[in-house]
Amino acid sequence: MSERLSELIDAALRERELEFSRKEGGHFVVELPGENKLKTTTLLTVGTHGLRVEAFVCRKPDENFEGVYKYLLRRNRRLYGVAYTLDKVGDIYLVGRISEHSVTAEELDAVLGQVLEAADYDFNIILGIGFITSIKREWEWRVSRGESLRNLEPFRHLIEQETGIDFAPNDDDR
Repeated sequence: MSERLSELIDAALRERELEFSRKEGGHFVVELPGENKLKTTTLLTVGTHGLRVEAFVCRKPDENFEGVYKYLLRRNRRLYGVAYTLDKVGDIYLVGRISEHSVTAEELDAVLGQVLEAADYDFNIILGIGFITSIKREWEWRVSRGESLRNLEPFRHLIEQETGIDFAPNDDDR
């Protein structure tokens, strides 16, 4: 039955024109394109009783672990088919399981859509809670050298809040 499941997954991923590779042992590595998190690599593993979904979201926070984990636990209440978890070093993942009889192209689409929405939406929030000191340091370094702040713009409000300085946008940063 897992060969049938593998074929169904393969067809669904192709139909949705998702970038993926198929590995030995019933593994599919799917690249979900995003905006805040440019790409979310998702592993689909076909097992004896269904499908396991696992996506790396972010490395272990540098600071404010409690704030990050509190946010993730609250966010779990609103997720469909997946939930946030940590690996043994503290890196953040989305994981889920779908029973074999529940795996359809539509269900796979819904779960992958949830993975993408959660990882992409939550990425900058997680960074803002768990990496603000690093972001601030990078911001200051770039300002001191006249470097572009384009990819740090989502954190401007946090930098201004932290420093009390209202940074006017630089034309080069747009």
